[in-house]
Amino acid sequence: MNEHRDPGALRRQEAIVDLARSGTVRSQAEFQQLLRKRGIVVAQPTLSRDLRELGLAKSPRGYLAPQASVTQFAPPATREAKLQRALRGSALSVQAAGSIVVVRTPPAAAHPVARALDEAELAGVAGTIAGDDTVFVATASDGAARALARRLAASLERRA
Repeated sequence: MNEHRDPGALRRQEAIVDLARSGTVRSQAEFQQLLRKRGIVVAQPTLSRDLRELGLAKSPRGYLAPQASVTQFAPPATREAKLQRALRGSALSVQAAGSIVVVRTPPAAAHPVARALDEAELAGVAGTIAGDDTVFVATASDGAARALARRLAASLERRA
């Protein structure tokens, strides 16, 4: 998989799961059409890879999305790789503020980053709150926040 995915990849995959859960999508062409209506243009090979990565199954009635997030069942290394892609693709800065870590993103990119953080199940993370361009990551202590901020910031340094 391309390590330098576009920042919209997570948003596109979330839209795919949302479409699969909200109704019957019978073909990849129908996915492309419905995604286009949401302002997401995707090539068929990319869509096919997304469907495989997300674990969507094709049934006689159409594509079926899992009820839980597919990444919850993924090995830790896969969840970590997803987090690294999300940070490299969308995080602009990471800073500890007391027992909270603040992750800044471009507009509309905070939710996919927060989701990747939640799914990574990092030790010491109590939860996340995502706005439009900011993610607050709650930790148990100031020290835990500083350690997490260093870890997340290292991903940004590798991007440069």
